[in-house]
Amino acid sequence: MRAYIGRQQAVSAEDFAELALGTPVELWLGVEGETDEERAARLDAARDILADNPTLPDHLIHMAAEVIEEHPDLFDVIPLTRTAGRRRPARKGVAA
Repeated sequence: MRAYIGRQQAVSAEDFAELALGTPVELWLGVEGETDEERAARLDAARDILADNPTLPDHLIHMAAEVIEEHPDLFDVIPLTRTAGRRRPARKGVAA
């Protein structure tokens, strides 16, 4: 199945998120090993984007709800079975 945002095809989950947001995902999540200065600049840019687009958080929540509704199989959870552990028999008696 192919997914498109506008005229752009989203090949991966990262593509889908970037096309839907209009910004790279790294802007919001950061990157491993970024310096304090890079982090401050990234957060400053994110604040500017949110100030210019005050409905963006609402749009993202709506988009996430649509994805969950259209693709519930993405969230299929398989319970892990627990191995039966040995139980020690209860000791009855008085300590010496």
